[in-house]
Amino acid sequence: MTGRDVIHRSPLPDVEIPDVLLPELVLRRAADVPDKAALIEGVTGRVLTYGELDDAVRRLAGGLVAHAFAPGDVVAIMAPNSPEYAVVFHGVGFAGGVVTTINPTYTEAEVRHQLEDAGPRILVTDADCLDTALAASAGTSVQSTYVIGDAAIDGIPRLVALFADPVSEPVDVPFDAPFAIPYSSGTTGLAKGVVLSHRALVAGVMQTLAPFALRADEKIAAVLPFFHIFGIQVLMNAPITAGATVITMPRFALQPYLQLLQDFAVTRAFVAPPIVAALAKDPIVDKFDLSGLEQVFSGAAPLSPGLAGEASARLGCEVVQGYGMTEMAPGTHLGPNRSSKPGSVGVTAPNSEIKVVDPVTGDAMHVGEDGEVCMRGPQMMTAYLNNPRATSDTIDEHGWLHTGDIGHVDDDGYLYVIDRLKEMIKYKGFQVAPAELEAVLLTHPAVADAAVIGEPDDIAGEVPVAFVVLKEATTATEDDIAEFVATRLAHFKRLAKVTFTDKVPRSASGKILRRLLRDQARPPT
Repeated sequence: MTGRDVIHRSPLPDVEIPDVLLPELVLRRAADVPDKAALIEGVTGRVLTYGELDDAVRRLAGGLVAHAFAPGDVVAIMAPNSPEYAVVFHGVGFAGGVVTTINPTYTEAEVRHQLEDAGPRILVTDADCLDTALAASAGTSVQSTYVIGDAAIDGIPRLVALFADPVSEPVDVPFDAPFAIPYSSGTTGLAKGVVLSHRALVAGVMQTLAPFALRADEKIAAVLPFFHIFGIQVLMNAPITAGATVITMPRFALQPYLQLLQDFAVTRAFVAPPIVAALAKDPIVDKFDLSGLEQVFSGAAPLSPGLAGEASARLGCEVVQGYGMTEMAPGTHLGPNRSSKPGSVGVTAPNSEIKVVDPVTGDAMHVGEDGEVCMRGPQMMTAYLNNPRATSDTIDEHGWLHTGDIGHVDDDGYLYVIDRLKEMIKYKGFQVAPAELEAVLLTHPAVADAAVIGEPDDIAGEVPVAFVVLKEATTATEDDIAEFVATRLAHFKRLAKVTFTDKVPRSASGKILRRLLRDQARPPT
């Protein structure tokens, strides 16, 4: 088979993608069920009803408009999961603005990079993140900072101080206007802002609802972070659009999570593989009644068939996985209920197309043959923010997004992802750029050269490991090097191992030959 036109459409029926702004879609049930719980703070049991959510969104939008907030202006939110996250996210959208979501575990330098790139006027955070947020925002475009919660902090107004008279209708902006800018490392390099329009996000929600068959009577556990596209779309927006109830957790800890699943009779758990591993193997799971669970859906990183089967047998419900990326807002493949295949990430989402190509020639591959996975659909990003080169490197002239992942499609349309071209390390669903860690390593006074690769790990998926060349007449231990990185980057970017070596293998052009390092790190068989 040759040529570039072999395209596999989704075997699922297309869904209607309405011409509405995302907040209008998400809040469509509020008038019908104003007293129903939309979000519950899992730790305290505090409830935000659909009516209260709708009112808070409109009041925040009113306050923003009263502060001369213009369409296209940016608000940054840096906070763990809470009911107020949805208020901020959709309040900004109602005001015609753009939201950029920041990882609350980021260091000052990482936060500053995102603030300088996205250019927000307003920063919303919480008390735990405030010191880092204030330090990072100094000298940037941020004009004012607000804190979620009831805590009184000298000089820093609470979020509710921004509320004003509610707006009756959302500020009119085009459906193709940017709405969210989460950050992703994409196929290469440092974190980049992924520009997602209202239309793309609406499409992503509608493409999630139908295959998942989300019901209004469901309880959804939201422990994966809302700053991540999986959390934004699958744990927050889709369930609220369906009229379900979302129970939030600020961070994962196994026993409180199990308690939440039991106490709220959670029907569906959207998780990452490390949580599946805990559900499958930890003895404490047997102490809780998880009979309400109908499905565990794993995303953000690969899930092994064996682990999925073990968890399914223990929990008595199906355990399936999907595939997606920030650039596809978020899902491209979903494991349909009761029809998933072990090891597969499911079938292509509705309204979407996939082709598998030779990564060198671009020619289409046969069914069952491995090649680079390319996707196209209405949920696709507009561009990488302020980075036309990265955009053109990722989206080709025919509108195909090149994922950098290697896989194949079977006769039934199921995708199997087996490897990736890109160099990104997937640690518990987080993307870690080797180039970023290498840049930090090279600032250590004892380091002459360095390279970072991902090493397979049963729990995390992959962990970053470093190969380091020391300068002559210097001394440093492996622990010294690891600690140096740990104090400068977020927790998920910490090195699991440091190996001293005489030389980092490079090509004639200076490119690190990571394949040789992987061979060196792989234990003999």
